[in-house]
Amino acid sequence: MEFCPMCGSMLMLELPNATSHGTSHPTRFYCLTCPYICPIRKEVKIKRRQMLVRKGIDPIISHDEINKNKPKADIPCPNCRHPQASYHMEQTRSADEPATIFYKCMNQKCEHQWKEG
Repeated sequence: MEFCPMCGSMLMLELPNATSHGTSHPTRFYCLTCPYICPIRKEVKIKRRQMLVRKGIDPIISHDEINKNKPKADIPCPNCRHPQASYHMEQTRSADEPATIFYKCMNQKCEHQWKEG
């Protein structure tokens, strides 16, 4: 993308074409807002497509740290009867409805997950 140095608008691309007089103009950028025109020299190549690669995101906090710092409740696991579970709340329905509470068993062998209700 190129921008007009005079007014800052985005420049448009005009491909060469022959006029009724038999003359043609080179490929050029032109501004829709002001009279700025910039011919494109032959050395410049215009790329039609540029494939973008999505970068991976490294977590700032590891999964273990997130689970370690979650609040805990004295609620027995329905699967193994371990006395504690970590929990988090999410608004899964409309704003006037209460949040849904998701639990995860603190027993490392079980790690059963369930929700309230």
